[in-house]
Amino acid sequence: MTTNESAENYLETILILSKKLPVVRSVDIANELNFKKSSVSIAMKNLRAKNHITVTDSGYIYLTDIGKAIAEMIYERHEFLTSWLTKLGVDTHIAAADACKIEHVISKESFSAIKNYVQKHDN
Repeated sequence: MTTNESAENYLETILILSKKLPVVRSVDIANELNFKKSSVSIAMKNLRAKNHITVTDSGYIYLTDIGKAIAEMIYERHEFLTSWLTKLGVDTHIAAADACKIEHVISKESFSAIKNYVQKHDN
């Protein structure tokens, strides 16, 4: 289940949009990320090739089980790290931006250890 940061960001965005919208389309992703539709189109082609998404004839984008697992992992990391950094006193916007960087490079082991530690010591 190896993916690059860009693919992870797209998958996470699809997951987030799917919680807000009845269906997700490339234009929704482009608007959310402030990317050109052509860039999103290329990314969707790559995600389809890796079996991370399916796209209907109407252009609706759905995460596959594999894509959803990756998206949920990245989203969990993002939410947890943002919250943790904010509790440490980091400005919300900076915490979210830093979490977005960290979420892609941290190992499962390190993230799990940090999460376990924080949950044990969080009062």
